[in-house]
Amino acid sequence: MLKPDFARLLDEADIAALEQVAARTVRDVGPRRDMIREGDPPRGFAIIIEGWACRYKALHDGRRQILSFLLPGDIAYMGWGNDSEADHSIASITPVQVAQIGRDDIDMLVDSRRPLRRMLRHAVFAEARMQREWLLNLGQRSAYERIAHLLCETFVRASGKIVRGGSVDFPLTQVDLADATGLTPVHVNRTLRALRRDRLIEIHSRTLQVPDLAALRAAGAFSDTYLPM
Repeated sequence: MLKPDFARLLDEADIAALEQVAARTVRDVGPRRDMIREGDPPRGFAIIIEGWACRYKALHDGRRQILSFLLPGDIAYMGWGNDSEADHSIASITPVQVAQIGRDDIDMLVDSRRPLRRMLRHAVFAEARMQREWLLNLGQRSAYERIAHLLCETFVRASGKIVRGGSVDFPLTQVDLADATGLTPVHVNRTLRALRRDRLIEIHSRTLQVPDLAALRAAGAFSDTYLPM
């Protein structure tokens, strides 16, 4: 249920306690639906079991900035402790199965099992590391580098590979990529064509193919050191 980088912080009893609580809260969410909206009361943590989701913020006119993508095994912070309300929204991209663990259950778990507190803190810190990398991507990389970096990150996270190429499921649209990189869909389309021309990627039938991961990493100035795996 958890990514190895999170699970390694827990022993078998901790994982069993977490899974017991999570099993009571599992629900299915259809594609392209909000799971929590900015301004909602805090709801603890969500563990993505199946499917893809995203964190985002939106302006009143509907313009959206995707803050990160959530893949199976990711832990999404949805407000805990003294938070008065959610400061961003979380939405499904594909059909999602999610365990949404509320604040009372979180308090019970972390009070009785200190490794779970450390693991949740680790998840929040991992989220912050990714946000800093995304900020660098938006502020300093060219459009070509931004898309290459995001595709490389997505491939590594979805496949667990850091060296070799291959293929992974890829349900993101060009609008999703635009909202994640601060580009227009037209600019994203041109950039994807350039990456295909350079034989760095192929995207078809909701599949991302990366023939040469090292070349894609170089194109996006990508390092995986910030990623939980």
